[in-house]
Amino acid sequence: MMKNYFFTSESVTEGHPDKVADLISDNVANYLINQNESHRAAIETMVSSNMVTMAGEVKTDLMDNKETIEELVRQTVKDIGYEQENFHWDTLSFKNLIHNQSIDIARGTDDFGAGDQGMMFGYACNENDSLMPSAIYYSHKITKALSTARHDGQNWMGPDGKAQVTVEYSNVNNPVRISNVICSTQHNKDLKDNPGEVQKRVEEIIKPELNNMFDDNTIFQVNPTGNFVTGGPDGDTGVTGRKIIVDTYGGYAPHGGGAFSGKDCTKVDRSGAYMARYLAKNIVASGVSQNATIQLSYAIGVKEPVSLYVYCDGKVRNDISEWIYKNIDLTPLGIIRKFNLFKLNLTETTNYGHFGKKNLPWEITNLSNHLNF
Repeated sequence: MMKNYFFTSESVTEGHPDKVADLISDNVANYLINQNESHRAAIETMVSSNMVTMAGEVKTDLMDNKETIEELVRQTVKDIGYEQENFHWDTLSFKNLIHNQSIDIARGTDDFGAGDQGMMFGYACNENDSLMPSAIYYSHKITKALSTARHDGQNWMGPDGKAQVTVEYSNVNNPVRISNVICSTQHNKDLKDNPGEVQKRVEEIIKPELNNMFDDNTIFQVNPTGNFVTGGPDGDTGVTGRKIIVDTYGGYAPHGGGAFSGKDCTKVDRSGAYMARYLAKNIVASGVSQNATIQLSYAIGVKEPVSLYVYCDGKVRNDISEWIYKNIDLTPLGIIRKFNLFKLNLTETTNYGHFGKKNLPWEITNLSNHLNF
C-alpha cells in the first residue's frame, strides 16, 4: 500500500519584484507587436531600488519612440501600485538599453522558422477542473485573492507577496488535503508590531479560496519573519524570467528552461509551451489518461519540430504522437494561427500562471473528442 506523500509549490503576487520585471517586459513586447505583427521582441527588465533598466533585442521601427516606452513602463509600475519611498512610478530612474535583433537570427525567423533551439514541456492532470497540479493551483488562487483584495480597497497591504502550499496525496493525482500554507504579504507600517492582526486578515482573504481542502490540522504561517514593510524592488532586485516554475506547473512537471515574458510568440519558448499544454490538457480531458506530459523540441530557423514526446500515466504513447503529427500543425506559424497569438494580450498571461486560466486559447479542450485511443 502506498504511503501518503507531500508536494509543495509557490506563487507570487503581481508586485513581487520578478513579476514587476515580467509585466514590464510583456507590456513593452505587447506594444511593439500590436503596432505590427512583423515586429519581434525579446525584452529583459531589471528592477531595483528607485530604478528600472530594460535591455534586449527587437526587430521594429518603433524604438526611436523612447518617450512612449518610458511612459508605458511608468504606467505599468503605477498600475501595480508602487508609490513607496524607494520605488515610485513617478520618480524612479529608467534606462533603455534595447537594441536591434541580430541579422543572423532574423534571417532564420522571417519565414517563421523557430526563433531559437530548445525544448518545451506541457502537462495536465485530473486533480481539479483546470487540470492543473493542486499545489500550484491553490498557490495561484491565494496570490490572486491577495492582489484582488488590495485593489478592492484593503490598502493595508502592499503589492509584494507570495504563497506556498503543501498538498498531501494518497496516490498519484489524488490530493486529499492541504497540510501547510505559508503566506507573506507586504503591509503598511501601522501593522508593524501587530503580526496577529495581519495573520487574521490574511486568513480571512485566503481560506475561502481553498475549497475545503484545509482542516483543523492545516498549518497557516503568515509573514514568518514577523514584519514585511519594505518590499518590492526596494527590498529585492527583480529580473524578467526568474519565475518560470511559478509560470508553469510549480515543479510538478519538467521544464525546458526557457522563460516566457518579454518574448513575441514566434519564440517557441513561449508558443511551443502553449501548444504542449494544449495537447496535454486535451489528452487528459478526453479521458485517455489521468495525467499527460508532452515534450516538443525545435531548431532555430527550422519550422517543424525536431521531436515530440508523449508520456501518459507512466507510459510512452507513440500512438498519440503519431496522431498529433498527422493532425496538428506544430510549426511556429501553425501554433500562432491556431491560438491567434498575434492578437493575444501578453499581459493576460504574466501573473498567476500561464496555464489553468479559462480565458486563454490553449486551455480550450476542443480536441478531446477526437482523441479516441
